[in-house]
Amino acid sequence: MTARLINGASLAKTMRRGFVDRVGKLRESGLTPGLAVILVGDDPASAVYVGRKMRACEEVGIRSFASYLPATISNAELLGRIVELNANPEVHGILVQLPLPEHIDMARVLETIAVEKDVDGFHLYNVGGLVTGNVVFSPCTPYGVVKLLEHENIPIQGQNVVVVGASNIVGKPMALMLMARDATVSICHAKTRDLAQYTILADILVVAAGVPNLIIPQMVKRGAVVIDVGINRLPDGRITGDVDFAGVSEKASAITPVPGGVGPMTVTMLLENTIKSAEHALALT
Repeated sequence: MTARLINGASLAKTMRRGFVDRVGKLRESGLTPGLAVILVGDDPASAVYVGRKMRACEEVGIRSFASYLPATISNAELLGRIVELNANPEVHGILVQLPLPEHIDMARVLETIAVEKDVDGFHLYNVGGLVTGNVVFSPCTPYGVVKLLEHENIPIQGQNVVVVGASNIVGKPMALMLMARDATVSICHAKTRDLAQYTILADILVVAAGVPNLIIPQMVKRGAVVIDVGINRLPDGRITGDVDFAGVSEKASAITPVPGGVGPMTVTMLLENTIKSAEHALALT
């Protein structure tokens, strides 16, 4: 068996073409969607991610506002900047690029972003909404994974799903979103004993552990769907995921590549949430 490739880059491209039309309709109504991006410090990887997000905004017609702040900024100054953006009617989404410097209270920062502008889906209200089913914005990476599964007509209801990685950004919200679609979900993490005894049972395996080639063929059930969220840079500069792609492809029925799988969908769902926020703002006028 050779796995079918789940092409996130292709789906992202298709979705973004649709976004151009939605943004065009908003502009005809006198409203241009706006995304404010805050980058604290000079982390090179974060700067690259911010640049990609701003270019993606430009491609679909979203106006982006960048705030490049020094790593020495105080909590009060950063929170003050967020409060200003909350009050700015031209801003429909606010994104604070993570990670933040150690002295910054990340939880306080995320809670200060207005719920209706929390397009990353990290506010406590949105996290709680994943449990109750009353979410305003879903976190972008898990949202993108769900879109990929739906696009590929991969059934979720009743399936055994194993999520490897229990982060607040990917693992936990991913599990909640799949549970809401009636999957049976197990969450594994760094301290899980004998990881393979869980992964081998998965109809759908989502891996977001940040460990290169953590999942090898012996750990995967034949015919499983494998979603690799990991992005790791090897010493030779190559980018790889958390899954042994070549080996697991011989057992899985479908698999995402790295790069070109989940990554493009994460940015695409950020655009989706920003446009959705702008459409809601227009409806209130």
